[in-house]
Amino acid sequence: MTFRQLVLVVLLWLIAQGSMAQPPTDAQPATVPVTSQATAAAEAAVMVLNRTITVFRAPYLGVAPERRAQRTEAILRELLDRAVQGAVTIQVEPLGHVLMVDGELALVLTPDDVDALRGQTLAQASAAARDALAQVLSETREGRDTQRLLHGAGRSLLATLIAAAIAVPAWRARRWATVRLARRVAQTAAGVRLAGTELLHTERLVSVVRLGVSALWWLVALALAYEWLSYVLRQFPYTRPWGEGLTAYLFGVAARVGQGVLGALPDLVVALVIFLIARGVIAMFRPFFHRLAANDSQQRGWLDADTAGPTRRLFNIGVWVFAAVMAYPYLPGAQSEAFKGVSLLLGLMVTLGGSSLFGQAASGLVLMYSRTLRVGEYVRINEHEGTITEMGAFITRVRTGLGEELTFPNSLVLGSVSKNYSRAVHGVGYVVDTVVTIGYDTPWRQVESMLIEAARRTPGVLAQPAPRVFQTALSDFYPEYRLVCQAVPSEPRPRAEVLSTLHANIQDVFNEHGVQIMSPHYLGDPAEPKLVPPAKRYAEPARNSESQAPPT
Repeated sequence: MTFRQLVLVVLLWLIAQGSMAQPPTDAQPATVPVTSQATAAAEAAVMVLNRTITVFRAPYLGVAPERRAQRTEAILRELLDRAVQGAVTIQVEPLGHVLMVDGELALVLTPDDVDALRGQTLAQASAAARDALAQVLSETREGRDTQRLLHGAGRSLLATLIAAAIAVPAWRARRWATVRLARRVAQTAAGVRLAGTELLHTERLVSVVRLGVSALWWLVALALAYEWLSYVLRQFPYTRPWGEGLTAYLFGVAARVGQGVLGALPDLVVALVIFLIARGVIAMFRPFFHRLAANDSQQRGWLDADTAGPTRRLFNIGVWVFAAVMAYPYLPGAQSEAFKGVSLLLGLMVTLGGSSLFGQAASGLVLMYSRTLRVGEYVRINEHEGTITEMGAFITRVRTGLGEELTFPNSLVLGSVSKNYSRAVHGVGYVVDTVVTIGYDTPWRQVESMLIEAARRTPGVLAQPAPRVFQTALSDFYPEYRLVCQAVPSEPRPRAEVLSTLHANIQDVFNEHGVQIMSPHYLGDPAEPKLVPPAKRYAEPARNSESQAPPT
């Protein structure tokens, strides 16, 4: 053994004896195990001038990592204060690697101090500690050099002036851009109109533009301040680690974001391909549904012009749902807790509120595919009648002859008895029918002829198929006659208006032929027939109306 090695062993023995001579405290037991295998000590970093030189992960000669770090930091500060050349060397000993500064002991690294999780070796740990210690020595000399400190201050001042020169014009540009964009958005929003009304709210759009420009400016200002602070901190030895940490953090965040985006790109491409395939399938079948909807053939199969629209919508929904299910695993964050929470919330919403919703949708599908009703048909649902204007998945809209629009839930329509006035007609249009009761003393042939004549005079009632009269009952005092005819108005005309005109013509025809209408109650024959003579048919104020003037 050489003299130098003997001195090192003696120094290590003295350090160990000093640590063992420390009085025990409440947080530290009086008896300290000697072997590192029996001690589960925490890691302790050796920090000098805000830089991490190395990390102690195991006790050495009974000294805990924290105490080793404290003593090593004290030794390094003493060496830095009187270091001349600052030469850092590594000396390999049986117990570990010893780092020397100008030939003096600086610190000792043992095999238990390496980072086993990262696969680090003792040589690598010693080399990293040597480089860090050499950098600290260099920065120590720099901190004692007044000229270099003045240069750092000058560069910091220059960086401050440059940052101010960028921030002030950017602030003015923000105000200019806000005014110009607000004016441009206001002009554009004022020109976007629907049915004579502004479609976009100008004040809200201007507020959104101002908020967006302010957010962009603050983002630029924060980035500029962040970079300025990092640069200024790097100009001085003591604060240089902080500046390097800011820069490393910024680049680390950018690297993580970039890696995340690049890592998600392949899955996003797969999801995009799935959605493009779904769109292509829908586009491929679109002409088929268009031809089906344009087919005016009277042949009714399970899929025809009436069911082409809802079938196309169901097909599109099915394709998109299938594509979403297939692409879901490839979406970024699909396996995260946030996606799982959203899926659970959607499932709960569907479970609680989906029964009524799906019931209405199922009723709408039954109405569409059973062809119970069609758009344009004149129907009677419960006590309401009118023309069907819309048949949706959940509701059916009916426009009455009184100018009202009624909305029926599909489940109500399916569960009610509906009367269709348009289904039994030949071609387009609807059925108009009315009932009159005339006494037995009037010939039934005359009554039928008068009813058919009244139908012939009514605008909108078709001559073919010809109106027909049915005797539906032979009551105690009179027969019951039902007039049935088909109406297709030449212009949009509610069924109530056609029926009102038909009733007026029935009264006129019966008056012209001297037949009185006394139904539905009959008590006895009056002294004089209850008729309206021709001279009084246009009594005031009817004479003032051109539409009711007597024929010439």
